[in-house]
Amino acid sequence: MHNFSSDLNALFSIQGLIGLITLSVLEIILGIDNIIFISIAVNKLPQSQQKKARTIGLILALVVRSILLLFIGWIAGLKDALFHIGQYGVSGKGLILIGGGMFLLLKTWQEIMEKIKSDEVEIESKSKGKNTFGGIIVQIIIIDFIFSFDSILAAVGVSGVVLIMISAVIISMLLMILFSGVVSDFINKNQGIKMIALSFLLVIGGILLAEGLIDSYNFSLPEEKHVELNKNYAYVALAFALLIEAFNMKEKSVKRKRDLDLD
Repeated sequence: MHNFSSDLNALFSIQGLIGLITLSVLEIILGIDNIIFISIAVNKLPQSQQKKARTIGLILALVVRSILLLFIGWIAGLKDALFHIGQYGVSGKGLILIGGGMFLLLKTWQEIMEKIKSDEVEIESKSKGKNTFGGIIVQIIIIDFIFSFDSILAAVGVSGVVLIMISAVIISMLLMILFSGVVSDFINKNQGIKMIALSFLLVIGGILLAEGLIDSYNFSLPEEKHVELNKNYAYVALAFALLIEAFNMKEKSVKRKRDLDLD
């Protein structure tokens, strides 16, 4: 039985509070890809159902991550090989990453192709007709489960105290629930931003797939030579693309204002 009384004492120490703040910020950063996916997914629903689906999606993410944190030993066991193909091992973690990467690549590619081949009105009318509330929630559950592993591994790296980790997840998710509507509206109203968001999800899907393959490859190497994939480049690229799009939006705004003044 886990001793939560010792966790409580650790939480209310100076070091514990610093760890809680640090981990909460980190969880928000790692939750960006989750918010982007949810924002784009719920846009396929009627306007009246979008807020409800978004809130349910983020609450499910909170529940999934909190439950998985209580089973951190089981998650650690997923790193062990279930079977081998030659010298390469296939672990539970690797299977989840590969499956999740392929799922995200497929869903994002379909969305990009729809956006390229159809105009926005056609996309909304077609997608909102064939996507059910339950279907969107199932997609969100799948992606929540996949993204939860990054979140949990980061939490364990920053703090080994279960109560601090769960508290950080709760704080980050509550903030994301509060601001997810603003983020979702911004993404879906600005088509340049939406394409950047979709491209980012495509990159994240590729990274998940690569991580799964690298996980298998690492079984053929001694531990000190294990290969690690740095995902920070993806977030830097996203920030750079958003900065460029912000300049483009500002330029369009200035030109529009100037044209109105001339009229």
